[in-house]
Parts: sequence; structure tokens; C-alpha cells
Amino acid sequence: MAVYSISFQIGATSEVSMQEANAFVQGFLSSTQDIDGWGIFVNNISASLPMFVPGVGVGLGAYSGWSTGFGFAAIITMAPGLAEIEPLSILYSSPYGAIELVAYSIAMSRSFLVVYSLVKKVNPKSLIKISLIEIGIVVALLGIAGYLEEYLIALEQASM
Repeated sequence: MAVYSISFQIGATSEVSMQEANAFVQGFLSSTQDIDGWGIFVNNISASLPMFVPGVGVGLGAYSGWSTGFGFAAIITMAPGLAEIEPLSILYSSPYGAIELVAYSIAMSRSFLVVYSLVKKVNPKSLIKISLIEIGIVVALLGIAGYLEEYLIALEQASM
């Protein structure tokens, strides 16, 4: 959780040029236009499953955190009025953000623990069952988070 959070914070405090910010925001808007809970789920799963890869999963998770934070920095560049928002507060205070953080943390920690266990010469068969259980937990969490995010977005749009 700390690795993802620190990476997110570093990305969120990055300097983003107006051209980079505009390109990011335009790409983000076009890729998220008409996105639903299933689309959010698929996007999050495609980010999280590689985090289970032994050894490289922690690095992929750190990169995912940094790039998400960088996206936040790009949005701040385009909408300076949002600069008062602490980046980590978005990650921790939104229910779907917290769920996603837990899911990514599980995936990254499993990546580390598999490598650690193999170095300690633990039987690899014992790692498979727990890894599959954790993958199932991550899939369930991200499914919940995706549909919760869709619901909260629709609720916000309805109140406008």
C-alpha cells in the first residue's frame, strides 16, 4: 500500500506542461466517454493482474501508481482550481479508490511474497493455491469498485 501511495504522490506532484496535460486530458476523456462499470472493471483488471507477476509486479504497481498520480497532476494543470485538493485524499477518501488501493496492494504484495518464498525454498505448489485465492479476491474487489464508481458518477451527474 505504501509503495503504491508513494508512487501516486510522486506522480501527482510532477510538473506537467500544458501540452502534456491537454494531451492526457483529451485522451482520458475520449477513452472514458460512455464507460460503464464493466469498462472500469476491465481497465482496473488489466492494470492489476500483471502486478501478480513474481518480481516485476511491485515495479508494475509502482508505475501504475505513478501514472495515475501523473494523470491527477495533468488534470490539476488544466483545472488549477483543483490544486487545493491533496492528491492522496482522492485515493483514500473515495470508496472505490480505497477498494482499488487494497486490490492493487494485494497483487503487489503477492508478487513480492512469491519471490521471497522461492528464495526461502518454499514449495511452489503451496504458493499456487493462495495466489489463486488472492487473484479471486482482487477480481471481486475490482468488480465491486468498478460498479460502485459507475454508480457514484451517475449519481453525481444526476444531481447536476
